[in-house]
Amino acid sequence: MTIHATDPFGVPEEERSAVRRLRGRLPSAVTLWTALGPTGRPAGLTVASTVVVDGDPGHLLGVLDEESEVWEAIRDTGRFAMAPLRESDSQLADRFAGTMPAPGGPFVGASWRETEFGPVLDSVSGWAGCRLELSRPIGWGLLVVATIERVEIDASVAAAPLIYFRGRYLGR
Repeated sequence: MTIHATDPFGVPEEERSAVRRLRGRLPSAVTLWTALGPTGRPAGLTVASTVVVDGDPGHLLGVLDEESEVWEAIRDTGRFAMAPLRESDSQLADRFAGTMPAPGGPFVGASWRETEFGPVLDSVSGWAGCRLELSRPIGWGLLVVATIERVEIDASVAAAPLIYFRGRYLGR
């Protein structure tokens, strides 16, 4: 088996659309969206297209894969949690993105607390509990707009954020 420095199945940059190449030049905070499905089974997805909009109430916008398990859980329950990940969470982010093996599932091997919005990673510096407002197809994704109903910040957790830029995490 050969280990490649790049994705051997990836589309070469010169063959990608100009929009995709432009998007790759915008650094994005990596977040984790989690929810409990109607059967109580947790679902999660790494999301780098997340925007927090201040206001009364605040809102959260994100673009998800409409075929993801987390979208099914959000759609069915109307609630989810979102947390920004830390630089040290890159392997966790890859497990939830489906790009790294996760024997037993991506929730195994980390410490979680249950909330009414879904599981929240114990080590995060903050998180938001959200209620789904609307969704609609946009591009090749699904735009999700939610009202932020709860915010918890842990000021004692001071770690660099996990940032995605040009197809990889900064610092890797």
